[in-house]
Amino acid sequence: MSNDISLFEQAMAAADYIRTRTVLTPSIGIVLGSGLGAFADRVTDGVAIPFTQIPYFPPPTVPGHGGRLVIGRIDGVAVAVMQGRVHAYEGYSSEQVTFPTRVLGLLGIKTLIATNAAGGIREGMKQGELVLISDHINFTGRNPVIGENDERFGTRFFDMSEAYSKRLRTLAIETAKNSRMDLAEGIYICVLGPSFETPAEIRAFRTMGADLVGMSTVQEVIAARQMGIEVLGISCVTNLAAGLQDEPLGHEEVIETGRRVAAQFSTLLARLIPAIEKEVGRQ
Repeated sequence: MSNDISLFEQAMAAADYIRTRTVLTPSIGIVLGSGLGAFADRVTDGVAIPFTQIPYFPPPTVPGHGGRLVIGRIDGVAVAVMQGRVHAYEGYSSEQVTFPTRVLGLLGIKTLIATNAAGGIREGMKQGELVLISDHINFTGRNPVIGENDERFGTRFFDMSEAYSKRLRTLAIETAKNSRMDLAEGIYICVLGPSFETPAEIRAFRTMGADLVGMSTVQEVIAARQMGIEVLGISCVTNLAAGLQDEPLGHEEVIETGRRVAAQFSTLLARLIPAIEKEVGRQ
């Protein structure tokens, strides 16, 4: 990113541009992980803005990440849907990875639904299962708030004891139950990638208490929590982690599994969004 202006000023420039493309003020932001981008098709009254048109926005380079910001409505609720994200393994800094999250916060979102594709570590997890993230382990060695702090984004030292909102997780479980879906919870560990983990690493992660492993989300959640944004995290178990299945791991499997569960995933999100809006509106 350019050093000529501050990160906050860059994020404001991006937010100001987005406001020229829509009259809506989204209250909920959704980040769609690998293979889960089809949910954006459910947005009504929407405008789709390629990341490449938004000032300072980093474009994704990975298959399964469309690279569009779709702003519109889900069941009457104004939402901002990121069809794809960028990752550190693409060569982006933590500042760049979390830049879209900063912009969504400046647009006015109060809630972030962060979704991802993940490898299942916990025994009994099934390919295609949706799992709520109850907590995370940052195993990347990076933190997006390192360095000089801009108080306009939030305080330097902030609480992460409830990084993933307990009340929103409870609401998600109730919504899933009413939709006759099972929704377990698990701890997500984030690694840099892009190579998949070794069986020895997976055994170590299990010992650390991790149930899921992936290469995204955690940096975005840290930035969101600094800005006071409430977070709900959902993983799609697209494969079993290394050493837990006989077949070699590959990104194609991740994309295919995401597409296979797209209908169930989209139904859950579509029912959850108005429930969240109602819950948050009670505050």
